[in-house]
Amino acid sequence: MAEVAERLEQARAAAASGAWPQAYALLSECGPDLTDAEELELLGESAWWTGRVDESVDARTRAVTAWLERGEEPRAGVLSLKIGRELEHKRSPLAKAWYSRAERLLAERSDTPEYGYLVRKRAREAIARGAYEEALRHAEETLEIGTRHRDRDLMALGLHDKGTILVRQGQVEEGMSLLDEATVAAVSGELGPYNTAVVYCGIIAACRDLGDIARAGDWTEAAKRWCERQSISGFPGVCRVNRAEIMRLRGSWPEAEEEIRRAVDELHDFAPDIAGVAFYELGELQLRMGDLAAAEQAFRDAHALGTDPHPGLALLRLARGEVDAARRGMQRALDATSDPLRRARLLPGQLEVALATQDADGARAVAAELDRTARQYGTATLEAWAALAAGEVGLAEGDLETAHADLERAIGLFHEVEAPYEAARARMHQAEAYRRGGDAAAAELELAAAQATFERLGAARDARSAAEALARVDGGSGTRTGRTFLFTDISDSTPLVEAIGDEAWQNLIGWHDRTLRALFAEHGGEEVEHPGDGFFVAFPDAQSAADCAVAVQRSLAEHRRTHGFAPQLRAGIHAAEAQQSGGSYWGKGVHEAARIGGLAAGGEIVASRATAEQLTGVASSEPRVVELKGIAEPVEVVTLSWR
Repeated sequence: MAEVAERLEQARAAAASGAWPQAYALLSECGPDLTDAEELELLGESAWWTGRVDESVDARTRAVTAWLERGEEPRAGVLSLKIGRELEHKRSPLAKAWYSRAERLLAERSDTPEYGYLVRKRAREAIARGAYEEALRHAEETLEIGTRHRDRDLMALGLHDKGTILVRQGQVEEGMSLLDEATVAAVSGELGPYNTAVVYCGIIAACRDLGDIARAGDWTEAAKRWCERQSISGFPGVCRVNRAEIMRLRGSWPEAEEEIRRAVDELHDFAPDIAGVAFYELGELQLRMGDLAAAEQAFRDAHALGTDPHPGLALLRLARGEVDAARRGMQRALDATSDPLRRARLLPGQLEVALATQDADGARAVAAELDRTARQYGTATLEAWAALAAGEVGLAEGDLETAHADLERAIGLFHEVEAPYEAARARMHQAEAYRRGGDAAAAELELAAAQATFERLGAARDARSAAEALARVDGGSGTRTGRTFLFTDISDSTPLVEAIGDEAWQNLIGWHDRTLRALFAEHGGEEVEHPGDGFFVAFPDAQSAADCAVAVQRSLAEHRRTHGFAPQLRAGIHAAEAQQSGGSYWGKGVHEAARIGGLAAGGEIVASRATAEQLTGVASSEPRVVELKGIAEPVEVVTLSWR
């Protein structure tokens, strides 16, 4: 028994420090000796945090019995709520029975803090139904109970729920203030681990729904770092879905795909309903990359797990010419919700359907609703979608002057929120407006910029559409020219941000941009684009590009040596012919260069073998053959030595 007692003490210490795998292992070793309610509850908690949901439910079920044998009905009631929640995620019919049991155990215990968790469940149910006034009453009662009993977790949950409700009602400033207050408690370590996770997810969801991509990205990174510190499994998959959506919107598509696939693996047994959201994100990404068959399968997988596959599935059907199916699917999705923010995520798809079916009234109605929502919630992303919708409607109705103004505003706003794909799509519409107005040169500039973005992102279908549109514009073919293209990108910045803090990181990024731009200029490079924390630069020859890339890596290494930290940067070099117009480059060569850059790890320079053979004074590895997404033929690449 002494050995069991020692293991239990070690398990409690491990759980208190967030070492959940260690806590689970120690508690599991106790076997049938584990009979106390607290010990069984801790086993259930550690099993949950290590992704073993079935074991967690089993241990918590035994703990409920143990609490009841001790006459602790409130503790048994709260644990019943947790069991119901986990079974609900797994879509088990037993979830309702456990919720009913919790209601019976807690309904007459309004003088206890545990009763507050029952009230909180009622608030969440009302939010899900869109009954916001009812939900607000429950959230305020949750907060009051938490305050009265000095239960910090309950107080934070009440603040979190009230903030969420106010945001959805359009009281954004007040609602976000409450969410921020709850999140401060989570960041400060005042809350238990599960409620910390809930609060993180809540503020990320609110930022995402509002279209505050930058803020959602910041909180997603903070949640990811918290998950890593906690040594947990399963729940990080939820964070990865959020992170992947932000990456997709910001144009980091290969990284987004990697995060999504890891999320699917982590969530398959842990939370199948959220795995459905991951599959939807995968479908959105593959749709943009032009793999329609893979996108369709991902949307089907999402639907099978209970996630509405719209608007992505409707846009896929439009791409295949299945207009009626797209129209019916979008109408069902819109009929299923009255929530303005949920509808705002659906309406751009509905607009495309309306324009495809020449439904002028429907298109105007979509644009008007998006405008109302943007005015109500006042975020840049919603304003961008509203401006794009107005511009598309103006273009469809032949009002070119209004279309130009609205589309220009949409392009600027999408750039502001770092949504390059959406900005490029807006440029395509702006180019069409210029073409109809007889300004071929302006149309060509917009199309060239759009195609360069699509090529860099790997949006194959959109890149082809831009190329075809260029061919139809007088003088739109651009000039065929030879260049060596350099793509750079910061790799795996999370550990460094955690180590030095957000303010120091922003200062470091400023130094990074200034240093790289000085080196580009020194070596004759022409900055083409600066998406996020990466650069796309064109050089007159391969030697200049390679010498610049080596100088960049050495500058970062020196900064790391003298200051103790610097970002890990990956770089790719490829000499090719491309189309050029103004400051833009596009074509297969640019696409190849971007993909080669994506092969590099942090601290590496990868070049195509043909490019490396043009260099002197730069050693390289043995060549290897790689497949580049969107490129039919394999390519030989090498890693350049710079140390």
